[in-house]
Amino acid sequence: MSIRLIAGLGNPGPEYEQTRHNAGFWLVDNLAGAPLTRETRFNALLRKTTIGGQEVWLLEPQTFMNRSGQSVGALARFYKIAAEEILVVHDELDLPPGAAKIKKGGSSGGHNGLKDISAALGTQDYWRLRLGVGHPRALGLQQAVVDYVLHRPRKEEQALIDEAIARSLQVVPLLCAGQFEAAMMQLHTVK
Repeated sequence: MSIRLIAGLGNPGPEYEQTRHNAGFWLVDNLAGAPLTRETRFNALLRKTTIGGQEVWLLEPQTFMNRSGQSVGALARFYKIAAEEILVVHDELDLPPGAAKIKKGGSSGGHNGLKDISAALGTQDYWRLRLGVGHPRALGLQQAVVDYVLHRPRKEEQALIDEAIARSLQVVPLLCAGQFEAAMMQLHTVK
């Protein structure tokens, strides 16, 4: 089994472009290397490419985060992509800026994008690439979580997130080739 769909999560529109919640978009934009095309039937930006010797769809839902499942579910059904062939890339409050982790399945951890994707797919059994953005309490901030994720990271946090994205990009070809253990070993081993 290999990855056939990589869905980066975020919110559409220029006012959200640089916010923590758009970390999934940032990774997919780097992966695409060229602009994605608007596809109205999936309500998403989309590009087909080859990664790790596999044809892969890159998707950025153009719904708000809490409706991400509309795009992911529609594309998966149309192209008959199984849940275990999907990698969802998203911001993760439970990881510090600079951390990145891969996992398969599990709960949404309160992430509304993941909740909606799980509902649309009828399962939680898909792959996730979790990009740490930190939690406001862990960083000593009194900001509400929703306010925190909808704001830009501080300069030093952005540098760490960018490093995590760069490390993650190195393992995406392994994921697309179905080498999940090797990808996790490489990404999770901190040097």
